[in-house]
Amino acid sequence: MLTRRRVITLAGAATATLAMPNISRAAPINMRLAHAANEIHPGHIATVEFKKALEALVPGATNLTIFPNRQLGEDRQNLESAIAGTNELCGCSGVLFPLVTGRNALDAYQLPFLIKDYDHFSRIATADIGQKLLDDLEPAGLVGVQTTDIGQRHFLCATREVKSVPDFAGLKTRILPVPLHKAIWEGVGTAPIGLPYGEVYGALETKVIDAVEINVSSMLGENLWEVGKNFTLTGHYPWHHVIAINKTFFDGLPTEIQQAIKQAGHDSIAPTLEYTKKQDHEGRDELRAKGVQIFELEDLAGMQAKVEPIIEQWSSTSPLIKEFVGQARALI
Repeated sequence: MLTRRRVITLAGAATATLAMPNISRAAPINMRLAHAANEIHPGHIATVEFKKALEALVPGATNLTIFPNRQLGEDRQNLESAIAGTNELCGCSGVLFPLVTGRNALDAYQLPFLIKDYDHFSRIATADIGQKLLDDLEPAGLVGVQTTDIGQRHFLCATREVKSVPDFAGLKTRILPVPLHKAIWEGVGTAPIGLPYGEVYGALETKVIDAVEINVSSMLGENLWEVGKNFTLTGHYPWHHVIAINKTFFDGLPTEIQQAIKQAGHDSIAPTLEYTKKQDHEGRDELRAKGVQIFELEDLAGMQAKVEPIIEQWSSTSPLIKEFVGQARALI
């Protein structure tokens, strides 16, 4: 026979169960998130932090499987798969979104020397303008979830020391083949060469290229320190990383899950940036221990002056970019 206390306890538990959203009692929603980074890279950490935040918001409601390390393709392939719905989510370099979708607002994050550091990035990415840039992806069939910085970019040279602006002249420098990067690096004075990320190590080793603009995390994760020993700290722009989900898939999810996905994207920005910042600064000591020379650019202001006109040029192409520039300058 049940005691009165036991009956009350069971009744309370039943009431609590009935009050929970239906999503907690349904089978978990399976989702795949593909990206190209290795497991120590901030790009991977961004996806891990997003998954943790999502699971904390809706425990047991989703089953998100992360595929790192180019398991399902390079950045562009993963982005195209998310647009097509072959995979539900992707995490990839923000610079690729304008290239693939034709929507250029996300270029704003890489306008040269506009974003000063990781804290500045965080203020912008979590502001209304950061969300507006993500929302701009919807006509391309994507819902933007998170934008974070996976490493301020610097300059690695395999053929000579780069200590001042004239030292950049003529260096065959790997870039992602997008108009903004081409304009920046031609402005600096290099000879930019478009090359897939996975080919950078071999190209530096064989001197097909002299240099690459890169972050500390990629230097370590791709072992580029083995083939390039001259690293110049320029911090010319962040390497923004975006997590996005197929819009058709997203629209078919319960409202609670949709809200949780967007909130998880927001909540996972700060811990990812903390990891990125720590790896950037501590990684420099690791690179020195591996024989890499690290220089401060003697005339950084001269480099900034060469590319300053690009900010106004790109601002004229999009009202969102113009708004972003204004907000970025206001949030310093």
